Amino acid sequence: MDSIRNKYRLKDLGKLFSGLSGKSGDDFNQEDNPNNRGFIPFTNIANNTYLKKDHLGTVVINPGEKQNKVRKGDLFFLMSSEGYGDIGKTAVLADDIDEAYLNSFCKGYRVNQNKCNPYFLNYLLSSVCYREILKVEGKGFTRINLKIEKVNNFEVIIPSIESQNIITNYIDEKTQAIDKKVTLLEQKIETYKKLKNTIIAKAVTQGISNQELSINDLGFKTPANWTKYRLKDLGKLFSGLSGKSGDDFNQEDNPNNRGFIPFTNIANNTYLKKDHLGTVIINPGEKQNKVRKGDLFFLMSSEGYGDIGKTAVLADDIDEAYLNSFCKGYRVNQNKCNPYFLNYLLLSNIYRQRLIVEGKGFTRINLKMEKVTDFEIFLPPTLSEQQDIANYIDHKTTTIDGIVSNIGKQIDTLKLLRKTLINDVVTGKIKVVK
Repeated sequence: MDSIRNKYRLKDLGKLFSGLSGKSGDDFNQEDNPNNRGFIPFTNIANNTYLKKDHLGTVVINPGEKQNKVRKGDLFFLMSSEGYGDIGKTAVLADDIDEAYLNSFCKGYRVNQNKCNPYFLNYLLSSVCYREILKVEGKGFTRINLKIEKVNNFEVIIPSIESQNIITNYIDEKTQAIDKKVTLLEQKIETYKKLKNTIIAKAVTQGISNQELSINDLGFKTPANWTKYRLKDLGKLFSGLSGKSGDDFNQEDNPNNRGFIPFTNIANNTYLKKDHLGTVIINPGEKQNKVRKGDLFFLMSSEGYGDIGKTAVLADDIDEAYLNSFCKGYRVNQNKCNPYFLNYLLLSNIYRQRLIVEGKGFTRINLKMEKVTDFEIFLPPTLSEQQDIANYIDHKTTTIDGIVSNIGKQIDTLKLLRKTLINDVVTGKIKVVK
């Protein structure tokens, strides 16, 4: 295989095009609309290397409507994201699709296939070294955005088409074996997560003492002596940080640094601890809402329905810490309700589904404060019973969490192997022969 590589800007190898425009939430994922066409969501680009037919949603495209269609071999760039982890991420369409369109957070990139193999280019842009170079071009605070000219002028070094084809086939073969192992481990994790969810759901709706159950007015079974409350009867919502810019966060050695709870740590945890904090500058005399042990936090705005309304509870005493602006804090009246029990209750599938449907939006899903404050739940009559249930769930789920964590480490090792393989092959560190 040849060792000659040439430098190009991406605008020399293809052309960017826009995703959908002029659409509202009502245009997506309608059932049985004769004008439904394929639609590639943001999340499917974030989560995949190759995009296939079964990765599509639907969007209504009316007769005569002018939108950019995608086609096999097109790459897609994530141009806007909540964090640096996804910004600039690419995926490539690997199937022939009669008619499909791209979400508005992304740009399509049509490769001149006489100059470059799109599947090789996707692997190249997914490699560690190129991802790091492109990520630093993202700018923003509440959202990270990537400008079109940064993509167009992005430089890549590529070998001949023949070499690209050989490298792509080699990476496909090696990564498919790794991906198969990862998929099996992920299936194990899902099995354990379902078990955990079942334990939580049963405990927070039926208790743990074999009480007689009856159908409540929300439509599911609870003990007869449990009482219905709205969340505003049990505590009070408060706001996260306001008036901050990106420069205020995670500075090193600033004497005004204080603890800060990011969106992602609420999305990814049940209990929040001291080691989950970032830092934010709080100037002397600045008025912001501090968090404290036992506070719950609601995700009020998200890119999808999976996270909206998700809660976590602060389990540690922290001298001074603050909450991100995408969330609301909820201070529980602990004379009425145990916050750790309440957090488990709100994480249970039966209550999660009731809250998720209150989220509304298209480019972002948002949850209104009144939907949270008026949210109805059933509670055991005594604080001691609530604490017993929370302790029971802690005990039952700790073992499951340990198993899931160990499987997760195996997955991380395989994914690191995959990344290293791709990086070393596309950059020429590992030589591939025919």
